[in-house]
Amino acid sequence: MGNPTLYPFHYHTKSDDLLIVHINPIVRSSVPTLAHEINNRVTEISFNSSLIHELRAINFVQKLIDEGWIKEEYRNRLRSINIHAIRADTVLADLSTATKFSSDWTFLTMLRDRGRAAAADWLQSCSHNIGKKSTVDLHQQYLRKETNQSVAPEVKKKAS
Repeated sequence: MGNPTLYPFHYHTKSDDLLIVHINPIVRSSVPTLAHEINNRVTEISFNSSLIHELRAINFVQKLIDEGWIKEEYRNRLRSINIHAIRADTVLADLSTATKFSSDWTFLTMLRDRGRAAAADWLQSCSHNIGKKSTVDLHQQYLRKETNQSVAPEVKKKAS
């Protein structure tokens, strides 16, 4: 799989929260047109597909629980969790998948600094929700038709 599986974090921990730290953008702000850009985007989409699949399953289970569709005798087998995410859509938008092979110290420290800044921003805006509620709307941010496409919805509107 492109991503680590979420199942163990969801069912085999006592934490009520799951934080996903993205290393690939889910959406891009532009349509790839050159061969290497298209290849990069295909790689990103492939890498993210297993994550999207698992988030769809988690969303489905959450919906079953929230809407009371689970029989009483099975409710203790499922649980709701709070989903949080630090997205890479803007933080890493200027980097291609080819950079994943770079071991240049300056590049690695730049990634570290971007990651720390993104984490600090997330902590400032979302940490008060830990243990209380999700900061991610799974359907809105991951499961809409537009999310599974190559570019952000606002780019598609401009192109029309």
